[in-house]
Amino acid sequence: MALFLCVLFLLLSSASACDRCLHQSKAAYFSKASALSAGACGYGSLALGLSSGHLAAGISSLYKDGAGCGACFQIRCKNSTLCSSEGTRITLTDLNHNNETDIVLSSRAFMAMANKGMGRDILKLGIVDVEYKRIPCEYKNQNLAVRVEESSQKPNYLAIKLMYQGGQTEVVAIDVAKVGSANWNFMSRNHGAVWDTSRVPNGALQFRFVVTSGFDGKWIWAKSVLPAEWKTGVIYDSGVQITDIAKEGCSPCDDSHWR
Repeated sequence: MALFLCVLFLLLSSASACDRCLHQSKAAYFSKASALSAGACGYGSLALGLSSGHLAAGISSLYKDGAGCGACFQIRCKNSTLCSSEGTRITLTDLNHNNETDIVLSSRAFMAMANKGMGRDILKLGIVDVEYKRIPCEYKNQNLAVRVEESSQKPNYLAIKLMYQGGQTEVVAIDVAKVGSANWNFMSRNHGAVWDTSRVPNGALQFRFVVTSGFDGKWIWAKSVLPAEWKTGVIYDSGVQITDIAKEGCSPCDDSHWR
């Protein structure tokens, strides 16, 4: 137990970078959103349904070894002639390897930063100065969902992908057990938003998630998620949603001029 708590503390510490403050950087764009949907988070074509296709690849400090997948940000460009003061909302779906920018956007998100009728003009620039900050994700009338990946092979291997994660947190650990059992098996992050285990309980499955909440972690228990006859490629409703906002152990930031 002591070892588990130590490891959990390290996970929580590494996931709590100060990303809610306003950041100044540059942003570029991909001409095709499919480039982002095929990204490191593993969302595939499902990514196109997030934030109306307003997707982003973020640098490693935002991607957080996959813990940042699905995080939401508000971003706006600083060219007051071309760009609106509100900017647009984006969802992180990929890792950005370009060290010239913090973020690479889908073309739809890039154009959405512009004033009305000026989307094509901002595209011509290719790269713009931006400021961005993390914000809570909101999925109205939508719970956290679990998709069973095609690589899963009953009864020896289960891989799941988390979808529609609300709040402003990171999932840093997942356990799985048979419904009604207290015999929990841990899952490992395979990549991005995908978690897996080779210790698959028989029967219907429940999950518990550890998310960053407050300055510590919080267990969220989804008591009945996968039926006994779960199938690959199917998205299952967890019956719960995450609304927590993690507190960061860093100096307060001033983003008053965003308003």
